[in-house]
Amino acid sequence: MTSTAELIARRERLLGPGNPLFYDEPVHLVRGEGVWLYGNDGTRYLDCYNNVPCVGHCHPKVVEALCKQAALLNTHTRYLHENILDYAERLLGKFDDSLERLALACTGSEANELALRIARFNTGGEGFICTNATYHGNTAAVSQLNSIFEPFEGYSDVIRMVSWPDSYRAQYDLEGEALADAYANEVKVAIESFRENGIKFAGMIVCPIFANEGLPNVPAAYMDKTIGYVRDAGGLYIADEVQAGFGRTGEWWGHSLSGVIPDILTLGKPMGAGHPISGVVARGELLDNYRRREMYFNTYGGNPVSCAVGLAVLDVIEDEGLVENAATTGNYVLQAFQELQSKHEVIGDVRGRGLFFGIDLVSNRETKAPDAESAKRIVNELRNKGILMSKIGEHDNVLKLRPPLCFSTEHADLLVSTLDDVLSNA
Repeated sequence: MTSTAELIARRERLLGPGNPLFYDEPVHLVRGEGVWLYGNDGTRYLDCYNNVPCVGHCHPKVVEALCKQAALLNTHTRYLHENILDYAERLLGKFDDSLERLALACTGSEANELALRIARFNTGGEGFICTNATYHGNTAAVSQLNSIFEPFEGYSDVIRMVSWPDSYRAQYDLEGEALADAYANEVKVAIESFRENGIKFAGMIVCPIFANEGLPNVPAAYMDKTIGYVRDAGGLYIADEVQAGFGRTGEWWGHSLSGVIPDILTLGKPMGAGHPISGVVARGELLDNYRRREMYFNTYGGNPVSCAVGLAVLDVIEDEGLVENAATTGNYVLQAFQELQSKHEVIGDVRGRGLFFGIDLVSNRETKAPDAESAKRIVNELRNKGILMSKIGEHDNVLKLRPPLCFSTEHADLLVSTLDDVLSNA
């Protein structure tokens, strides 16, 4: 059996140094099924992290759909094929009637870049606002919006970053609507900054649940106020649903939690449950106007196999009631985490929506001092006990959990008891 050290050395020789790996001792995975992943040595891991296989690893209905279409035909979308139309109809039926057009790509980065292009074209602007602790992809354009990974060339003068709406470590000594006003006012100031510098405003892009920021409890009315400022200034609201979409929050879409309907939204990761497919959904006039003047073509975006997979994912989510399961099981897990919070001082805050959770670790509850060291240690100790999760947040101190949507209360009990054991033996 090839050792971990040998694999890492080979990886660095072939792919170069710096390719990220999880855990102090990386996991060598060879198989997946449902919520379980299996190592090359036979070790079974409970997957509490990977939202890409949203319906479970290697779901037989998704695999069957992929193989069946791959055995018939796969080509680009300059030929007619019903799969793309069937998928577009099914998918668009999940959104508000105003969101009536779909463009397909392969990755979330591509989807976000196309969304920016559509917004720029329709507004005539260049200026975009994002938060100061986020990530939206890895192309040259969207890397400008990645405040947690600064691009090597630095940031452009057409980007403004605002504080993410944190209620736990609030930037302002305020609460409720007053806190929402304070955070929203930063967006207003950023828009004015564009005007003062002669930069036409195009819009704002955010994850509607602020996943990379640490899944905060967003102050009530923040999105209403913020997007009100954006639209009053002629800008567009782009919702990055790459992590929040497809039932993750116990709703089909993350933006449903605020009730603010985006002008454009982007999809990716769980869209194909492991198969690379992404999309941009937009108001009809925005995409139509863009397509009349600009040619957008993606060789693999919307190919027959990808759309067959996308349809199968929708079927499984609906047939197995996975959105409802995310809501009910999510509540069960959240309550269990809150009980752990009352028991372990290192847990400063617990938040979650559906099957997406953030556990904010602190070295001092009174000062709320972030504890990144404990987060790293706990993630690695859980890995050694067969539980896979990660960490996120501006301070790298928030345990990040987003298991497949078929996660059950039985799996939750194993997760919570193992986490309790790790925290008790710290």
